[in-house]
Amino acid sequence: MKKVELEDGQSADIVSENISKLKELFPDAFSEGGVNFDTLRQLLGDASVLDEGEEKYGLNWHGKKKARQIALTPSTGTLLPFPDESVDWDDTQNLFIEGDNLEVLKLLQKSYANKVKMIYIDPPYNTGKEFIYPDNYQENLNTYLMYTGQVDDEGSRFSSNTETTGRKHTNWLNMMYPRLKLARNLLKKSGSIWISIDDNELGNLLDLGKSIFGDENFINCFIWHKRKSRENRKVFSVNHDYIVCFAKNKEAFEETRKLLPLTEEARGRYSNPDDDSRGDWQSVAITAQAGHGTKSQFYTITTPSGRKIDPPSGNCWRFTEPKLSELISDGRIWFGKDGSNVPRQKMFLNEQDAGLTPHTLWTADEVGTTDTAKRSVNELFNGKTIFDTPKPVDLIRRIIDIADEEDGIYLDFFAGSCSTAHAVMEKNVEAFGNRRFVMVQLPEVCEKSSEAFKNNFETIADIGKARIKAAADRYKDQLDTINADLGFRVFKLSQSNMRIWNPDRADLEESLLSHEEHLIDGRTEQDVLYELLLKRGVDLAVPIESREVSGKNIYSIGYGVLFACLDELITKEQVEDIAQAIIAWYGELAPSSDTHVFFRDSAFRDDVSKTNMAAILEQNGIAHVRSL
Repeated sequence: MKKVELEDGQSADIVSENISKLKELFPDAFSEGGVNFDTLRQLLGDASVLDEGEEKYGLNWHGKKKARQIALTPSTGTLLPFPDESVDWDDTQNLFIEGDNLEVLKLLQKSYANKVKMIYIDPPYNTGKEFIYPDNYQENLNTYLMYTGQVDDEGSRFSSNTETTGRKHTNWLNMMYPRLKLARNLLKKSGSIWISIDDNELGNLLDLGKSIFGDENFINCFIWHKRKSRENRKVFSVNHDYIVCFAKNKEAFEETRKLLPLTEEARGRYSNPDDDSRGDWQSVAITAQAGHGTKSQFYTITTPSGRKIDPPSGNCWRFTEPKLSELISDGRIWFGKDGSNVPRQKMFLNEQDAGLTPHTLWTADEVGTTDTAKRSVNELFNGKTIFDTPKPVDLIRRIIDIADEEDGIYLDFFAGSCSTAHAVMEKNVEAFGNRRFVMVQLPEVCEKSSEAFKNNFETIADIGKARIKAAADRYKDQLDTINADLGFRVFKLSQSNMRIWNPDRADLEESLLSHEEHLIDGRTEQDVLYELLLKRGVDLAVPIESREVSGKNIYSIGYGVLFACLDELITKEQVEDIAQAIIAWYGELAPSSDTHVFFRDSAFRDDVSKTNMAAILEQNGIAHVRSL
């Protein structure tokens, strides 16, 4: 009978429960000293904490508070759809997004929060001159629009990170911090993020990741043997990189972590020297370190030949004597052909098909090298060197195999040549499933002297899209039947479809007239629909259907989660017909969540028509009626 402990008679420790919940939501507000209330206040929206004072224990640098504030500042942009640049637009669940990943991550917060299974990124390694970043972080969307020529350049720009700035590590940390904070929000509870890095920022990345994800959610730092060839460096030839992994919740990650498939090399280690009816096996030692053993694990074993064997010095047996007797009776202990060897345990191949436990050293033969990756991409582009630094598909496949979920979402927001998309498609082709990818890539301009530019690729984003198409075509050529999604929808970051109220104080009358129409000229109904999806937190890959009523298009988005009629004119006579059509469609679909209906505010010529439309819909159970 269990003894009653003091704690059993106590009421719930509400303070501890509250702290645990806060720590799960805001891990970077906690350190060894407890709660950092300044950080917590800022995470809850208090911008008054931006004073650059002395920071408490942890990784600190000039600008950290501003970098955190940038992650908290909402984006005023949107993602415009580009069906003509897409593949299988109507059916695909995959996304390719062109834009600055900081703004894009903000825009994905509502639609993809707690939904992403795995994130892989290959951020700039910070050699001092490779990566580009916005000079003006506070105006990130405007900076991007200027960079891509969508608005006039007023001085803000993207520029190379150079040693001459004197803030090499600071700039890198300011660039990475808000992106990792936003990325964490997108991960589901069992999700994980895997980050390629080299020695330049490994230490900072480990500290940064622990501050954002929590010390307890650090998984491991994997070593990748990236190069077999020697480099003539002055001191050392660097043949490895690192991949750092953090989980959203380590316990949930470990519960869902997959074993790696048995390789042919691993299968080759099994044989059947004693013709065991259970098939091939290999043996493993039955010793353990003495310091981990109990008294029951120190005893003398008598072999079938009569030899007496004690544990080697400093060791004990892994099993107690009764347990060992059970294994011997079951034929699972091997004493050698003459029955006199040190005993070993037999592990049968047919019991190991679940797979191999992943190790932390990933060899070139297992997952490829930078050279094999480059050759693989060159083959897709008919032997031309279009992209210099791709990651091997097998490297990303290793990560997917470990963090796999057959209908999971896989995100890469430094997509580059899109090795991650290629790996997701390959996994689906080989193992079936409905894994989805979301690629985000800045349309970074290719150097005019580059092979890519000479082959009509203006930006890195163009290379990524072409690589996905080429890989998909290769699968189609090689296989008769494909049950995998090999398409993708293209979206591009731009300013919102809705006008921002920014009156000219010197001419308020003109300002009022210019804002009579709330939507930007030149935007399509489809442009507005996808912004509604983002703002309402609906997946960008949901189906959109349309019906025509009284000459107007009515849209149903996500099986009735949203309805919209964005025509520029709805007359009094058409109000009843459009309202009844939406009500009937709503009844057919019977959505499980609250439905929202949207119209152009300027479409109604008077307030009576607008009021009547809302009243009819509300009387029939649709309470959320909005105008744009």
